[in-house]
Amino acid sequence: MASVREPVLHPVAIEDLRPTQITVGMREVAAKRQAWRGKSDDKGAEFLGNHMVPVILGPKDRYYVVDHHHLARALHEEGVASVLVTVIADLTRLDPDAFWFVLDNRSWMHPFDDQGRRRGYDEIPKSVGDLIDDPFRSLAGELRFAGGYAKDTTPFSEFLWADFLRRRIKRKQVETEFDRALEQALQLAKGADADYLPGWCGPVAR
Repeated sequence: MASVREPVLHPVAIEDLRPTQITVGMREVAAKRQAWRGKSDDKGAEFLGNHMVPVILGPKDRYYVVDHHHLARALHEEGVASVLVTVIADLTRLDPDAFWFVLDNRSWMHPFDDQGRRRGYDEIPKSVGDLIDDPFRSLAGELRFAGGYAKDTTPFSEFLWADFLRRRIKRKQVETEFDRALEQALQLAKGADADYLPGWCGPVAR
């Protein structure tokens, strides 16, 4: 399929954006909302111009988001009507089954719920406003900001870390004692059990 990678010069309504994942970390969404509120009108416009949302054009000319789901959700909750998008591929000629199959095999989607269970394509929300919270995705995001691992280009790398943490830390602790859960996550991130994960920066054996 042809790669387009050209910005759409007219704004696209956020409510028209289609997610390619089921969950986000709502703590990260809240942080992005707070950061947005701190921008003046001029800085807000500049920010939107520099943070175009990458999308795939799909059946019925719909825009499918392949990154920046947290930002899109935050702006939606803040009442921002539209964003600029960057089209990275045009798959409009595919039927829906073929379209989702291509997205899945190109790592342009992540159909896993807040329990880490794979779901059917039809269970992916139709709107960024319907994305659900995965507290472990929030924990994985905070873990990276705290230096637990390095930013990496691997698709959905934060979700890989979220899955790793989900298997080792109780969800209730993440939801009620987040700082303590983060401390535990930092310890786990440096261990050899995490060395297969993208951005791992634990101690190197000599």
